[in-house]
Amino acid sequence: MTVHPPVTGHCDELQDALGAFRASAHVTARWGERLAEVLPGGGRLLAAGNGGSAAQAQHLTAELVGRYRDDRPAFSAIALHADTSSTTAIANDYGVDAVFARQVRAHGRPGDVLMLLSTSGASANLLSAADAARAAGLRVWALTGPAPNPLMAGSDEALCVEAPTAATVQELHLVAVHMVCAAFDAALDAAPEDGRRRDTGTGHGGGRTGGR
Repeated sequence: MTVHPPVTGHCDELQDALGAFRASAHVTARWGERLAEVLPGGGRLLAAGNGGSAAQAQHLTAELVGRYRDDRPAFSAIALHADTSSTTAIANDYGVDAVFARQVRAHGRPGDVLMLLSTSGASANLLSAADAARAAGLRVWALTGPAPNPLMAGSDEALCVEAPTAATVQELHLVAVHMVCAAFDAALDAAPEDGRRRDTGTGHGGGRTGGR
């Protein structure tokens, strides 16, 4: 069976980009550790993206609500694009640029985290979401393609993947998602026993007030 150069070329491109990406490990470690401080106390992660990046964002929230590797309590994480009734209603009534921002205003609370994924770093609906999140007191993180880009500038912190194609950027975004989850789990394991939130089946506890 003949393997055509574009196929193996994609592997070479990914390998080259991964080499540079390794230098960003400290960012994913810091994000995972921060989530381990926010989520056990009743905080929430919101995540959003468009197209393939939406799938990556939903992958992240699934790992937190479910589990990454070992069993642990469930934590609150919402993929904003996954609520099709809300997104289509908001797009119809307020415009596509508002589909995530309005949900951030509904679900986000001060101290929460908003993770935005974009290969271009220029999606208007994500930029609007970042603005809404900062105004509401959320911390905004971005996974983007090459720097500089508008989403990087509009976030508190960004991990910008240097790769020549959107496909390779998305593949490394998935690597970043898994690295964040690994760092999150490691930080939970390292936390003092009395500082860990236990899954008691009674819903969210911790220091949050006002309900959800």
